Amino acid sequence: MYGASGHTGRFVVAELEARGYTPLPLGRNAAKLRGGRQAAVDDPAALDRALDGAAAVINTAGPFATTAAPLIGAALRAGIPYVDVAAEIEANRDTFALFKAADTAVVPAMAFFGGLGDLLVTTAMGDWTAADEVHVAYGLSSWHPTPGTLVSGVVSGQRRGGRRVRFSGGRLVHHDDTPTVVEWPFPAPLGPQDVIGEFTMADVVTVPSHLAVPEVRTSMTVRAATDLSAPGASPPAPVDALGRSAQTFMVDVVVRSGPAQRRIVATGQDIYAITAPLAVEAVDRILTGRVRTTGVASAGAAFDAPDFLRALSPHLTVHHHPDRATTPV
Repeated sequence: MYGASGHTGRFVVAELEARGYTPLPLGRNAAKLRGGRQAAVDDPAALDRALDGAAAVINTAGPFATTAAPLIGAALRAGIPYVDVAAEIEANRDTFALFKAADTAVVPAMAFFGGLGDLLVTTAMGDWTAADEVHVAYGLSSWHPTPGTLVSGVVSGQRRGGRRVRFSGGRLVHHDDTPTVVEWPFPAPLGPQDVIGEFTMADVVTVPSHLAVPEVRTSMTVRAATDLSAPGASPPAPVDALGRSAQTFMVDVVVRSGPAQRRIVATGQDIYAITAPLAVEAVDRILTGRVRTTGVASAGAAFDAPDFLRALSPHLTVHHHPDRATTPV
């Protein structure tokens, strides 16, 4: 795996080991590899040598605008699947555009942002083949970003020229609208919270990649967004034996088709820690033949979404709220 020494990478290594896999650390910095294989992403020959004997690639090293394409290329040359945890909207868009003809499984955004939302939306859709609107509301108690998160955010901002982005009318649209703060009616125990009504995350790439939904919106609790943008924001601090932070989250998904709505809610602890079982479960399903497609596919298209969420039950609590109405912002 690439990025094994990073914050999220360490969670992924632990999850791989817990499930009986032998992680093979890959990276640029030999001092951090601890017996792994050194290979820079701009050295295709070194990447090919580093992947010799590997069963799959997990990429946890951002910015993914730099690392994703070279590692996907190396994985395809080796004939092995690729999974990453990219939250960068532009990097995920590039992956779908550049590798749609891949002959092995490529699953981008297999993480808290992008992957989890897509699994929840796909599960909420159920027997619906289309919907008018999807809203994914992120209720984070706090957000102490990793250095990788901050760097990736800078790269994404530069790529879109400082503009914001939304998925509307069936396409990604850049704009300069001022963000608005509204109240989102999260269910208990979180309850109603002020959110930035259009805090766009990777779900705007993953969800419409396979679901007929022309409007996909995401929002974020104001306190978490404030933490993220604070000068000198501190990284996550571990509070338990697993290395997780005290951060808790609620992901509240509402899917609307005409007057009908479906709702599903997931709760857990630490957005970086939950990424590990998401990514490793994806790799395990690919390697054991429980994947629905080859080529680039989001989590909801590649896997049986309800069954995937059930497999995450040691780490994630999921509730359906079929009768609870709300108005997407």
